[in-house]
Amino acid sequence: MTELARQFGSYGYRRVAVLLRASGWQVSDGRIERLWRREGLKVPLKQPKKGRLWLNDGSCIRLRPEYRNHVWSYDFVHCRTDDGKAFRTLNILDEFSRECLAIRVKRKLNSTDVIDALTDLFILRGTPAFVRSDNGPEFVANNVRAWIEAVRAKTAFIEPGSPWENGYVESFNARMRDELLNREIFYSVREAQIIIEGWRKHYNTKRPHSSLGYRPPAPETIIPMEMRPVMH
Repeated sequence: MTELARQFGSYGYRRVAVLLRASGWQVSDGRIERLWRREGLKVPLKQPKKGRLWLNDGSCIRLRPEYRNHVWSYDFVHCRTDDGKAFRTLNILDEFSRECLAIRVKRKLNSTDVIDALTDLFILRGTPAFVRSDNGPEFVANNVRAWIEAVRAKTAFIEPGSPWENGYVESFNARMRDELLNREIFYSVREAQIIIEGWRKHYNTKRPHSSLGYRPPAPETIIPMEMRPVMH
């Protein structure tokens, strides 16, 4: 328990209990909570619930995902390498499954990079019904909007100055900064790409998500030995 708490410093006792059970320990949340408090480990405070968002005319403006590939959202996160030079990440999320579909890491990212990243994902996963983003220049660029419409998806831009309308990716960005960016020193962009991609895979396949009943968004599938094909 203490080793997991050290490795994943922002996790609470519930996520650690899930990881312990996944490793074969037969422990309940209650027992881990008692040990957690006895060891003086951090117990994160519960966050207040958020209400729906309404316009002045009484209409609801929050688009809620209903199935995989229904709504994707994406946003930039800024960070720096050890020499003080900035780099950016482009984070793309499936809002329904909470799976992080891709993270692009470069010194500079523009509308062409957005199109390239989405193109790769559309080929692999199909076209979502909606693509949600803020009103940054890379996202509202005419070529990005035209390309999304050309592949028969719809854009869902949030209101200026209202990041809470893009709450799924904003929450992901906060987890990424808290669990990774604030804890790692990157000596080069290449090192950042490798470490961030490793964290993305952990986030998707291992990290327990409270909104998913403490299951990961895309758990790894393990094929039993007797079902594996024999190679000749």
